[in-house]
Parts: sequence; structure tokens; C-alpha cells
Amino acid sequence: MQKFIKEVCVDNTEDAMRAINLGANRIEYCSKLNEEGLTPDLEEVKYLLKNTCIPIRIMIRPHSKSFNYSEKDTSMILRDISNFKKIGVDGIVIGCLNQYSEIDLKKINLFVKNAKPLKVIFHKAIDSTKDPLKSFKNLIKNSNIDGVLTSGGFSNAEEGIEVLKQMVACSPTNFELIIAGKITPNNLNKINQKLSAKFYHGKKIVGEL
Repeated sequence: MQKFIKEVCVDNTEDAMRAINLGANRIEYCSKLNEEGLTPDLEEVKYLLKNTCIPIRIMIRPHSKSFNYSEKDTSMILRDISNFKKIGVDGIVIGCLNQYSEIDLKKINLFVKNAKPLKVIFHKAIDSTKDPLKSFKNLIKNSNIDGVLTSGGFSNAEEGIEVLKQMVACSPTNFELIIAGKITPNNLNKINQKLSAKFYHGKKIVGEL
């Protein structure tokens, strides 16, 4: 019996359907995966919600220039959160850093407040901070987010395994620590044997789409 959730990141409805057929338990939907994911089209998400029966989470990211957002960016993010909240997605995936490449707690708490009762996941922007483990502890202590998507600050989950072990150890009950970073069917069980995590994420986690 499977003991963990496999979340697949896709940027078009065809890949979303293929991922579900291959065993995805949840979809993270975005646009432009070639830019590491941006906010998707609202109508595409409506289509998915109508034609699928697994949870759909949405990347909210207005541009790929940085994770540091201006007031104009912030207004766009709040508008997008409101729009996706109205159509009943399972949650949003978001992240923001300040000018020093540390988590912008003031903005993330504003986004969380506006998104609730949706699930709110802080994405891999955490891996761009100076000390992802310290950032992780600070985030779970000072915000009401529901989870974090991370490879432990490394380019892939296998390299970040030692940091990820520490994150697993200090995750609160019912908190979603979502392990990411080049996870495929070939290395998923090996990684899980070392971490015993409950959530795993990847573009190819259920195979090629």
C-alpha cells in the first residue's frame, strides 16, 4: 500500500491528464515550466477542475525575474489568489524573498491571509535562501503556511538528503514537507527509504508525460 503522495508539476492540460493516468495523486498546475513555473490560465484550471477528481494546486508567480515582488506584483498576486480561490482549487503554491534573498514574512503572511481556507505551500524559493534549513524553521515558526516544497537547498533531492532529513525531523504534525528535485520512478523509493516523507513532487515522478 502506497504510503506517500505523488504530486506532478505540469504546464498544460494534456500532461495533467496523462499524469493522472500514470498514477499522480495530485497536480501542481502552472504555465511555462521552462521558466520554472508561472501563474497559469484561469480557464485551463476550470477545465481541469471539471474533468479530474484529484486535488489541483496552482502556482502563483507573476514573473521569473526573481522572487522579490514589487507593489504592482503583489497586487497581481492578490488578484490571482482571489480568482483561483473562487473556482475551488485545493491550494496555491507561492514564495517570496526580500532584497537580501531571505523569506519575506510580511508578504507571505499577507498572501496566506488572503488565500485561506486554501492550502498554502511555500515553493522552492526557499532553496535560494542562504540557509534553507534556518529559513524553513523560521517560516514554520512565523507563518501559517501549510507546507514547503524543497530539495534542501541543493539542485536535487538526492544531494540534499541530509538537510531534508533535518526538515522531516522538525516538521510540525499535519505539515506538508514536499520533497522535490529530479525525482523519478527510478529513484523515488530509494529517496523515500532515507526520508520516510509523506509527499513527493516532480515533473517526471510518475514517468515521462
